[in-house]
Amino acid sequence: MSVGELGCVDRRCDLLTRVTVETPYLSPGLSPVTARPTKRARALGRRALHYAAGVSEQSPDHFLAVASLEGVPSAFAATRDGIDALLRDRGLRRSTPEDTARAVLLGAAASASLEGDEVTAEDLSEGGGGPVARGVLQMSGELLGLLPEWRRSPVQVIARLHAVAAAASGPAAEPGRPVSPEGAARLHELARQLARPTRAPALVVAAVVHAEIAAAAAFASHNGVVARAAERLVLVASGVDPASVTVPEAGHAATPRSYQQVLSGYAAGDTDGVHQWLLYAADAFARGAEASPLTQR
Repeated sequence: MSVGELGCVDRRCDLLTRVTVETPYLSPGLSPVTARPTKRARALGRRALHYAAGVSEQSPDHFLAVASLEGVPSAFAATRDGIDALLRDRGLRRSTPEDTARAVLLGAAASASLEGDEVTAEDLSEGGGGPVARGVLQMSGELLGLLPEWRRSPVQVIARLHAVAAAASGPAAEPGRPVSPEGAARLHELARQLARPTRAPALVVAAVVHAEIAAAAAFASHNGVVARAAERLVLVASGVDPASVTVPEAGHAATPRSYQQVLSGYAAGDTDGVHQWLLYAADAFARGAEASPLTQR
């Protein structure tokens, strides 16, 4: 992937291009006018999200509630310190668009590998890999350019990410169109939570966004790919990694079996599953920082 294919962040270059995000999906259970879930689907989505997190639907700060589980605050504080040290010690101001491009490329290869499409970053940049890997690469080329839209409408961005990532896999993948009204409703509920102020650490928010998109399984395929891409967007948007030079996808790919197990535990919908996912995610983010191109200098 060339640097010119990536949107650049934090005003360091002029590579950010305007991305048109199409009005998303229409499917059973969604209103054909507003593309929003029906009342019944919204209710199911709210219950699913709150039940998975083990918090009350009336909780004013969903993310803070899960961030307060035992051991989670200290685990994420240590990880954030490590990420901040990397960016400070390696010189964030001296990071380049090439560093961003390399980190995103490494992330694309790692994300594809988690879907069973094993490919190196070098081969992927030269056109290698199967349909999943090529779709992830194409999606990664648009990812950072979607940051302004993510802040306004996360659901629109999720649909766009899926449309691009799944396009190479053919029409059976239903690019950009959810197949589950309940899953789509859960994404809308997640977006509603993201619009609220939170006192939770940004890394916790990123981890929950990842798990919620994966657990919602709104699409026929590529839910994990989209979940990991959204996680990266949260890290950039929140200022944890404004230049997008860490590789959270590699942090997950380093332990693929554990990744799948804890993600399944989260989707099971009990507090213990959420707890285990968050403790795992803190370690995964630390591994993702270690995979940054900045560490190779």
